[in-house]
Amino acid sequence: MNTTGPAGKGLRLHPFRGLRYVPERVGSLAAVTSPPYDVVVRPDGLHHLESADPHNIVRLILPQAATPGDRHRQAASTLSRWLSEGVLAPDPEPALYVYEQRDGDMLQRGVIGALALSAPAEGVVLPHEDVMPDVVADRAALMRATAANLEPLLLTYRGEGDATAGAGTPGGDATSGTAAVIERAIGRAPLLATTTEDGFRHRLWSVTDAADLAEIADDLSHHQALIADGHHRWATYLRLRDEHPATGPWGYGLVLLVDTVRHPLRVRAIHRLLHRLPVDRAVAALAGSFQVRTIGGSLSVALDALAGAASSGNAFLLAGDGRFHLVDRPDGDLLARTIRTDRPAAWRALDATVLHSTLLDHVWRIPDAPEHIAYIHDAEAAVEQAERHGGTAVLLHPVHEEVVLDLARQGVTMPRKSTSFGPKPATGLVLRSLTLG
Repeated sequence: MNTTGPAGKGLRLHPFRGLRYVPERVGSLAAVTSPPYDVVVRPDGLHHLESADPHNIVRLILPQAATPGDRHRQAASTLSRWLSEGVLAPDPEPALYVYEQRDGDMLQRGVIGALALSAPAEGVVLPHEDVMPDVVADRAALMRATAANLEPLLLTYRGEGDATAGAGTPGGDATSGTAAVIERAIGRAPLLATTTEDGFRHRLWSVTDAADLAEIADDLSHHQALIADGHHRWATYLRLRDEHPATGPWGYGLVLLVDTVRHPLRVRAIHRLLHRLPVDRAVAALAGSFQVRTIGGSLSVALDALAGAASSGNAFLLAGDGRFHLVDRPDGDLLARTIRTDRPAAWRALDATVLHSTLLDHVWRIPDAPEHIAYIHDAEAAVEQAERHGGTAVLLHPVHEEVVLDLARQGVTMPRKSTSFGPKPATGLVLRSLTLG
């Protein structure tokens, strides 16, 4: 996407003084990082991260206390203490940060900075999913308490490069613009380098040269971006901007911008865990509305069966009773009665649309509330949680990126948690204080 909003404004990415862990004050950089807050599988993953290092960033993004207010105050107190103790320290001058993730043949590079906020109607930053008001309220309260952006959103844009050109890295050699600045930066020694337990290697460089910053600014001013990951945090940024002077630090939000011409992202599904619905009841309620077949074998075999069924229509996997149940071929009359007609055909055909509008709202009658539904990125974790607690895991097949882009360009948002773009930036490598600018 290289068109800008109706007012002719494109992306405006500003340097900032990043807050970073002081290596000498922590066990290791890998031990203090975390996945984004909504990817952490609770409670097991949360406990694992908390025990990895007493300064793990999860104590800021997912603080644990009896009430929401106590949690947010605890995060603010922890951040203040870590700053006073020198566990975290600001960089000496404002910078943009080149960030690299690598796992085998997968390579992703982008730029982290403070992005000027804009409403969806401006056409500069395009959302593609709905959000849950309670999550936005919680993230807003946390940001107010800490006065910090604790983790970057993942945004994508489409640069001018040729993804098939050159050799060695996606996109070939770049002669100007953001890609050129990135290539010059990676020739220097990084500010940090670490490998997290998922096998990803992470490196970070700062860009402070005025000419480099101007080159990035000019390039990005001609582009718009898609929110790949972080819709709730973007909605939080906009809410807090409305509470503060827009020209101040609250008028910007921490993001990672990735050019997907050079570095295509992976698109995966986000699965649902239905806490209070056992599998036998879920399957029984589908009689006459969907075809249900039991799939033998492992999770990978069942996911292959899901992919095959999804190629010709809506399909889901139910799990939680030690087996896998393939649900597909919905009744057309049921879909016509339960799915709104004022949206494009591509939206009406989404698995997430059918799941929420037909299955959750009509067939199972399950409210979309945290006590009833959890959103889990990892299929194996969703199945394990369902089996452990007697619920139902609903596994989905990923949406094609082209569908996401097409709907976003039309201003149509998908049901919440429809996609998982990645790889996602590790949380804890660089933070942004709103008191430092």
